[in-house]
Amino acid sequence: MTTETDEKKSQSDKFKDAARELQTDEDETRWEENLRKVAKAKLTDKKTDG
Repeated sequence: MTTETDEKKSQSDKFKDAARELQTDEDETRWEENLRKVAKAKLTDKKTDG
């Protein structure tokens, strides 16, 4: 869900928000797992759009 304030945020701010939502930490393995979840979700969204 995108709100008007989300559209005004910079790419880095959106990334930071997503990281907070995923409760990321400095553990590289956990980071990779969470990144795959986000990347997979974004990829799935793009496939259904077109």
